[in-house]
Amino acid sequence: MNDKLVFLGLLYFVQGIPYGLQSSLLPVYLRGAGHSLTRIGFTKILYFPWVLKVLWAPLVDRVGTKRRWLVGTVSGLALTCLSSAALAPEAHIWGVAGTLLAMNTFASVQDIAVDGAAVGLLKGRGELGLGNTAQVVGYKAGSVFAGGGLLAVIDVAGWSWMFMLLTFVYAGVALFVWGAPVLDDESIKQADGGRRGGQGTTEAMRPWRVWRKLMAVPGTPWTILYVLTYKLGEQGAVTMFPLFLLDHHMTARELSFWNGVIAMGFSICGSSLGGLLLAQFSIGAMMRRVFVLRTISMVFQSSLLTVLEPSPLMKGMAVLSMSVQHFLGGLITTLTFTTMMHCTQRAEESIQATHYSFLATLEVLGKLMFSALAGGVVDWCGFQVAFLFFLTLSAGTALHVWTATFTGALRETQLKEQPK
Repeated sequence: MNDKLVFLGLLYFVQGIPYGLQSSLLPVYLRGAGHSLTRIGFTKILYFPWVLKVLWAPLVDRVGTKRRWLVGTVSGLALTCLSSAALAPEAHIWGVAGTLLAMNTFASVQDIAVDGAAVGLLKGRGELGLGNTAQVVGYKAGSVFAGGGLLAVIDVAGWSWMFMLLTFVYAGVALFVWGAPVLDDESIKQADGGRRGGQGTTEAMRPWRVWRKLMAVPGTPWTILYVLTYKLGEQGAVTMFPLFLLDHHMTARELSFWNGVIAMGFSICGSSLGGLLLAQFSIGAMMRRVFVLRTISMVFQSSLLTVLEPSPLMKGMAVLSMSVQHFLGGLITTLTFTTMMHCTQRAEESIQATHYSFLATLEVLGKLMFSALAGGVVDWCGFQVAFLFFLTLSAGTALHVWTATFTGALRETQLKEQPK
């Protein structure tokens, strides 16, 4: 089991680096250069490859081995970082945007392969909880490394050296995956599947047939609605509150430390705790309580928007608010991805990676659409009114989850039907 956790955690770590660069480093850089919140929000379009990944997920699922897909995509990330090292962001802003788009493309394809490997490797409720903890913690650690750590040292090390470091990181991970014994059984199974003929490739070229199978998996319709909406209010708050602090209370360097490192550290703690609690308590009962706590934390955070004058007390309350919000968000993310994997394990083995990628794509789409629009909402009606809107969305999601734990897909009788 330890080998599985190290393998999955490392791959999700390098997968989180592009997200950290875009979610923490790029917004602070653009806001410091005087760009509007609306324009900063529209940079989320660079995440678009994550939305499209469901189109080629059947190909990754049925053609080649997971090892080859992982080595190829991580190597592509290394080459992209090497290209980025030759660019200066002040003079080549469109080139930087292009390299980030390419990084998201490679990372999204890597995500399909590693999710498929995780579905096959993790068995039983205990392994699912720990495996999804490795997934979420690894991804967020990569995001902290890129968005917090690199933002703090970029003024000293420089843009080129930062991306040269990332090049070596990705190259080392590609070599590790190439020789990882944890994939040996999966490679044999995939190779045997390839010798059965061209049926897998044919179905990969006809994704609509696969999608009909996806929708027929028990629990999928409810899970689709849930993953599209569960982060809406939280995503708006997490995206816009740091920019409020940048406008009124904190410098970019302070924000990179408190929001990019400390608050994300709390997020990792929440994700880790979620995996441990899942081995002891029911997921339905946990989700009911955590979603209510998230709504309460957003009430506290929204109240801080009325204080515009900088003060040590306000900074302390702001850091506490971000830390609590990220802690609960991390806990909810682990619960959510475990719920998604429970649902996927009901699908037939030949479409499991595609099914999980489909749900993960919708999860990204829900967050992407709202975070892209959140800046426009704030520019239009102001921080206070916008955060009341975010709070309303969060309360609605809590009600949706509460209902599902008694009468819907999160009932204990439903979850006990999952394969062990």
